[in-house]
Amino acid sequence: MIVTVTLNPAIDKTLYIDDFTIDSVNRMRSMRVDAGGKGINVSKVIAALGGHSLATGIIAGQSGLFIKNYLDEQRLANDFLEIIGETRTNIKIVDLVRHTNTDINEPGPVIGALESAAIVERIIEMAEPDAVMVFSGSVLPGIAPDVYFQLIAGCKQRGAVTILDADNELLKKGVAAGPYLLKPNIHELERLAGRKLKAIDDIADCARQLMNDNGIKFMVVSMGSQGALFIDGERSAFSPALQVETRSTVSAGDAMVAALAWCLSEKKGFSETVKLAMACGAANAMTEGSNPAGNSLVYQFVDRVKLKYR
Repeated sequence: MIVTVTLNPAIDKTLYIDDFTIDSVNRMRSMRVDAGGKGINVSKVIAALGGHSLATGIIAGQSGLFIKNYLDEQRLANDFLEIIGETRTNIKIVDLVRHTNTDINEPGPVIGALESAAIVERIIEMAEPDAVMVFSGSVLPGIAPDVYFQLIAGCKQRGAVTILDADNELLKKGVAAGPYLLKPNIHELERLAGRKLKAIDDIADCARQLMNDNGIKFMVVSMGSQGALFIDGERSAFSPALQVETRSTVSAGDAMVAALAWCLSEKKGFSETVKLAMACGAANAMTEGSNPAGNSLVYQFVDRVKLKYR
C-alpha cells in the first residue's frame, strides 16, 4: 500500500505564453487546469505506472471539491479532510519562446489547531506495516513546522516505510525523525548543510553524513539538468539527466518520488529503482501541466539511463 500525503493541495493553472514580459500585457496561447499538490501528483504518476495509492490530506471549498472530483473521475482512491476556506490556486507561466517556467503559488487557507491535530492522527492511523507513506510539499498556514517529524515518527512506530520530500523548516525538522528515504534537491541539501556543495564527492559525503546522523536508509539528491545522485547503505551512483524537450517542470520531481515509492513497495533493486526514477522524471518533464506521462513513454527512457557508480 502507498499513501500520498498532501497537506496543501492546489489547482494548478498553467498559462502558455509567447515571450512573457514583465510589466506588460501578455496574451495566452493556451491554458490548462489540473488538480495538483506534490502528493497528488505522486499518486497520478503511480497510477500511470500501473500501481495503486491512496491520496490523503486537506481540501477546502469549491477548489477542494474540484480536486476530489478529479481524483474520483480518474479512479484514484482518496480520503481527504475537508475544512472551511478555499484550497489555493497556483499559477504556472510557461514561456514558449524563452523556454522559462515561472510559478506563483498561493499560501492556502488557514487551518485551526484541532483540525491540524485531527489530520495528523488520521494519517498515522492509515500507516500499516510495510506501507509506503509519502510526505511531500508545503503545508497549510496554521500547521506546525514539525508536522512531518510527528507523522514520520508515528508512522515508523506502526511499521511503515516513510519518504520525505520537503524544504526549509519542514525538511529540517522532518529529517530528525529519520525517514527511510529522503529526496532533497541540491539547494535543499545545501541549506541543510549550511554551505555550498559543488563536487559530486562533496555532495555524496554530505549526504552520507546526513544519512548516518539520522538513520536514513536511502537518499536521492536531484540536481536539475545535471542529473541525480542515489545513495543507499551499500553504494552510491550518479545518473546524468536525460536530454528531453521540457514542457513543464511542475511534476518532474514528483514523478521521481512516485517511481521511488512504487519501487519500494514492489521491493525493486537499486539499479532498477534508479533507472525508473530518472526515466519518470524525464518523461513527465515532457508532458503539459501536471498531467502524468504514459507508461509506454516512461519505459522508452529506461534503457537510456546511465549509472556511474562511485
